[in-house]
Amino acid sequence: MPATVEAVAAAVSAVGAAEDVKASTPRIFDVADVLALVDIFVIVSAGSDRQLKAVADRIEEQLRTEGRKPLHREGSAEAGWLLLDFGDVVCHLFTAEQREFYALERLWADVAELDPYSGEIVVAATPRPAAELLDFDPDDGE
Repeated sequence: MPATVEAVAAAVSAVGAAEDVKASTPRIFDVADVLALVDIFVIVSAGSDRQLKAVADRIEEQLRTEGRKPLHREGSAEAGWLLLDFGDVVCHLFTAEQREFYALERLWADVAELDPYSGEIVVAATPRPAAELLDFDPDDGE
């Protein structure tokens, strides 16, 4: 089942808030079909640790005005990454270096990607067989 309309709307709102403070390269992934507790991952980049903190603060402020409180905040701006957990929406905020290091886009490459401004599907999910996900060859005989 795809992400809820409410989760998609919150993700688009989070992207807008992040861009208010000059965050860049936003991406939204619909992970509802593969994760039980989360519908959406939002990923954005910031140019510095100071900007990263401003992005996190702005997203929290915006989503609070929409009745959403963060359940959890992890990481630190000084470490180059922050995670904001709103339950059905999780925002991953990175400096460019940390975003490249963690490469979450590669990890979630087979789930649906949504347009960060409209929430519409721009890349459909491409499910893979479980054996491929586990790098397991059932004909290997072991």
